[in-house]
Amino acid sequence: MTIRSLVDFIFSCGLFFNAFLFIPQAISIWRKKSAQGVSLFTFLGFNVMQLFTAWHAWYEKDYLLMLGFLLALISCGSVTCLSFKYRNR
Repeated sequence: MTIRSLVDFIFSCGLFFNAFLFIPQAISIWRKKSAQGVSLFTFLGFNVMQLFTAWHAWYEKDYLLMLGFLLALISCGSVTCLSFKYRNR
């Protein structure tokens, strides 16, 4: 295994780990039916950054990066949507 392939592997794992980091927050909001303490502005910012990164990766034909950030967009987007739904309860 070369250093390059090791770095690629670690980077790939990091992309998917990043996507899964938002899931506990989404589960917490869904169970409590409350978005108290969640910064909607921050999560909207995350969504925009993830969308632009996935778009950039598509242009660069870096499909692994695109997939990782699309997964992060979906998991972070679920937090954002749940925050919208439960923000005034």
